[in-house]
Amino acid sequence: MGDQKDSLRKIITTLAVKNEEIQNFIYVLKQMLQNVEANSDRVQQDLEAEFQSLYTLLDELKEGMLMKIKQDRASRTYELQNQLSACTKALESSEELLETANQTLQGAENHDFSQAAKQIKDSITMAPAFRLSLKAKVSDNMSHLMVDFGQERRILQSLKFLPGLSNLVIVAGDAACALVSILCSLSPNPVPSAPEIDTAESLVADNCVTLVWRMPEEDSKIDHYVLEYRKTNFEGPPRVKEDQPWMVIEGIKETEYTLSGLKFDMKYMNFRVKACNKAVAGEFSEPVTLETRAFMFRLDGSTSHQNLKVEDLSVEWDAMGGKVQDIKAREKDGKGRTASPVNSPARSVQSPKRMPSGRGGRDRFTAESYTVLGKENFGFPGDRNVLDFRYICFHLLELATSTGDALIDSGEHYWEVRYDRDSKAFAVGVAYRNLGKFDQLGKTPASWCLHLNNWLQVSFTAKHNNKAKVLDVPVPNVIGIYCNFHEGFLSFYNAKTKQLLHTFRAKFTQPVLPAFMVWCGSFHVYSGLQVPSTVKCLQKRNSATSSSNASLS
Repeated sequence: MGDQKDSLRKIITTLAVKNEEIQNFIYVLKQMLQNVEANSDRVQQDLEAEFQSLYTLLDELKEGMLMKIKQDRASRTYELQNQLSACTKALESSEELLETANQTLQGAENHDFSQAAKQIKDSITMAPAFRLSLKAKVSDNMSHLMVDFGQERRILQSLKFLPGLSNLVIVAGDAACALVSILCSLSPNPVPSAPEIDTAESLVADNCVTLVWRMPEEDSKIDHYVLEYRKTNFEGPPRVKEDQPWMVIEGIKETEYTLSGLKFDMKYMNFRVKACNKAVAGEFSEPVTLETRAFMFRLDGSTSHQNLKVEDLSVEWDAMGGKVQDIKAREKDGKGRTASPVNSPARSVQSPKRMPSGRGGRDRFTAESYTVLGKENFGFPGDRNVLDFRYICFHLLELATSTGDALIDSGEHYWEVRYDRDSKAFAVGVAYRNLGKFDQLGKTPASWCLHLNNWLQVSFTAKHNNKAKVLDVPVPNVIGIYCNFHEGFLSFYNAKTKQLLHTFRAKFTQPVLPAFMVWCGSFHVYSGLQVPSTVKCLQKRNSATSSSNASLS
């Protein structure tokens, strides 16, 4: 009895294991059925796409070749019809002469026969029939346009499947590539040659680049050009590895193109061009490198006062103090007491405005200064200039003065600034690097500026050495600043209309820096600009009659 139970248990176990194996195999089969459906659909779509590309290519080739035949037929028909027309007219003229000559011969007894015969002779000499070529100008043979696609058909017949569904598309794709290669050789649109960029005719000016190129040989099949460019800080042939990507402009119809509104924040730009016809694109031209010299600087707010929010070239007044919480946190840790306005080193030195006086209660000025380091940031290794970014507080009137990070010690330079029209005060100009800690722009011999005051009383003035000149001109939204260091010109323009606002004539004794001031407002600086051609012309025109006030020079 016990043996039978053991045997039955073994049978049950064996059946259970077999059932589990069958169930697993059923699951595998179902999964394989799903995979077959999905994979078949995928390869079918891929194969249809491959054949569709062949159909499209064949249709394009057929259209091009038919067009070639039609053009050749039209050209030959035109020539033969012209020749036929000329021969018909010559024959009519010859028949008229023949009839006239017969009539003259029949009247040989007439007294004017000699004169009539001479006229007929002259007419025959000038007759079109004797100046006409009796050889057809074109042939009626069209064998040069015949085709034989036997090789291509054999390639198409070689399309087949390798064992295994996954290889189907690969085999078809390889054969299709071979077919395309042969068919392209029969195409009436051969691969265009690489263009040649003409650096002598190309121009870099006004933050625009006009690139000019030409084809080595005339090619009437070209449909358009593709231009690629990128910025770089390296002179000479483009490097294989560059941080900047190639930017692409397609659909150019002419052999020149102008890129406008560029910011030249790097030293050079690489360019290359390729030609395209309706069937295929050619190789890129030899790349060229053009210098894009411009005045580039930035503002560094890493150590700016808490009421100034500085991001790259934008400065915004933050009355709540974007860094107040950080300062308070450092103060709690006992690490940041010198960063607080109350504990500023400037507190240990009394401002002249704070000196005791006999007029108690009239001491309305409290001056404090915080120095922030600017940094040169051109995107390439270079010398660093340590610059001042000043903040000055006068009682309730708080002014933030900042300087750029690029010293101007030679040449011509130009930059622009857009300010918030609601700013209570704003100023822009240049300053010596040694601008005093308690100095405002235009208050000392170390700075020149245009100053806009929207607080209490609106005014727009040119300031230098604590002297001001009221400007009777509309205040623009964007101000352009032009500085010619050697000539001593500092001019301000309406950046949009290029109207001259004011010009200082100065003898700069040391390098200057771009300088800015804002109170309860914001501004944005546009650097990386070249001196506009309009400004250069205006400077030459106005050099003899500068608008500067002698007292401000």
